Amino acid sequence: MKHILNGTAIGNGTWKCYPVYLIILCIFFLISACSGGDTATGSVSGVVQDGDETVSGVTVTLQGSNISAVTNAAGAFTLKDISTGTGARISAWKEGYYCGLLAEVTVPASGVVVSIRRHQLVDYESYQWLSPDEGLNGCMQCHPSLTDMAKQDAHLGSAVNKRFLSIYYGQDVLGNQSPNTTYKTVTTQWGTFDVPQPYDKTQPYHGPGWRIDFPFSTGNCTSCHIPGAAVDKDVDPRSVTGADRYGVNCDFCHKIGFVHLDSKTGLPPVSRPGVQNIDLFRPDTTSTLYSQLFMGSLADGNILDQGVRSPYGGLNVTTFEAKKTLYSESRYCAACHYGGFWGQPVYTSYQEWAESPYADQKSATYKTCQNCHMPSPTLYNGKVITNIAPGKGGIERNPSSLHSHNMTVTPELLRNSLTMNASAAVNGDEIKVDVTLTNDKTGHHIPTDSPLRHMILLVEARDTSGKMLTMKEGSTLPKWCGVGESKNGYYANMPGKVFAKVLKERWTDTVPAVSYWRHTTVNSDNRLAALTSDKSSYIFQSSGSHLQVTVTLIYRRAYIDMMKQKGWDSPDIVIAQKNIEL
Repeated sequence: MKHILNGTAIGNGTWKCYPVYLIILCIFFLISACSGGDTATGSVSGVVQDGDETVSGVTVTLQGSNISAVTNAAGAFTLKDISTGTGARISAWKEGYYCGLLAEVTVPASGVVVSIRRHQLVDYESYQWLSPDEGLNGCMQCHPSLTDMAKQDAHLGSAVNKRFLSIYYGQDVLGNQSPNTTYKTVTTQWGTFDVPQPYDKTQPYHGPGWRIDFPFSTGNCTSCHIPGAAVDKDVDPRSVTGADRYGVNCDFCHKIGFVHLDSKTGLPPVSRPGVQNIDLFRPDTTSTLYSQLFMGSLADGNILDQGVRSPYGGLNVTTFEAKKTLYSESRYCAACHYGGFWGQPVYTSYQEWAESPYADQKSATYKTCQNCHMPSPTLYNGKVITNIAPGKGGIERNPSSLHSHNMTVTPELLRNSLTMNASAAVNGDEIKVDVTLTNDKTGHHIPTDSPLRHMILLVEARDTSGKMLTMKEGSTLPKWCGVGESKNGYYANMPGKVFAKVLKERWTDTVPAVSYWRHTTVNSDNRLAALTSDKSSYIFQSSGSHLQVTVTLIYRRAYIDMMKQKGWDSPDIVIAQKNIEL
């Protein structure tokens, strides 16, 4: 084989060295190897200004990339290692400012000016919430995938949730009404109080409710369930219109500017839940100075779309976004996931997280609520989302920066919330069953928030005929797990253990307290805290050579008798199950 170099044959086993050509050839291959074949890169430099004033401490980013810099005291920045050519989009953001955007920059470039401007820090009460999927300004118009996901989430249905409405009004899901609660004045060592009396069992009763206990008070339920309508005061859920019919709507979530925490406890005030503890930044969209404002977790989240129509006067406006570091913090969730009644904390998932190892930012275990409940990358219609506003100014992004907007706790998420280990051994005429539950995957207690929720650990040992063996040692399930046939979900007195925060009514000593909005105290709480375990053992009398043990862990949304009263269609969810043949 011969190779031709400058017309001179090199081959046939004999090399004639030509140093100049060989050096050039080596240099060529060396450059190619070092560059890896990449395209040429350059830099973009300039300043960030607010009007005529330069701004320091601004994060400047090649939009959609990890290439960024922070402006110095003179407002100057340099972005390096950007592919040369046209089409680079330079975004700039600082807390309290709209994201600024300089589109179609040709790289390399110097002396560029990126303009940013402050967003308003006051809340305009006349602002009308944008509907998720209705009208020209609905969220669906620009963010179809995220909005469609959100519509499947419990937050976007919180105003019309049948369980919420039935327990608020004291009805069943068909609208049958329980009678109002009667009271009796009782004097105790703590003072004189109006104590609620048991319901009249001769009258139709469809379960407890806030409005049958307090018919002249709307309560603070809508502060979390319909916060956009309850900004000034709580409202009757049936009175809301427009976007508020969706409950915790998209526009509300992206207008949250600050969540207040007590400086001593690190928690929200217990009796000021939801929107009562939130500062909103609703814009004055009639002003050309302060156009629409959406806040989120992207530092370069500017979406430039002159086709967006304003609900005020039909004028075309430019839609800006502003990053808030709050949106990546668990504190964002605190206002609605910590609260209670009469000074007694009832919903405590934020506190549980804050007191867990997951809240330690210096620890390898650090995780926020968003890490688990808004994971990324996320799938929509079987595809990974890379653009949240296709055709509306959105760009292709790293999918790890785009988060799921369906935060509903699904059966799959529950099944992945903990680990169950179960074993059984025969010792003479006895069978010993050991069960260990470990909360190794969840950043708060299991179960959490509503005190009606509980987990049932059911331990069954049967002989060859399927007959239950007699338990000699071990705990049994309480009466409120349901008195009746086990095949119908009634497990009272069966071997096992229940995990719950059980409340007691202060003045009636009712346990468990289903009307948790009354004056209550914690009677017991054995839920699994983050990174803790529970071990329990059960000893059965053996009756043969072939035996089967079944250990089942069940998640139940509320007490079974109450669910029957309300007509809730909330089937038990099997979190874990193990069958052991002996």
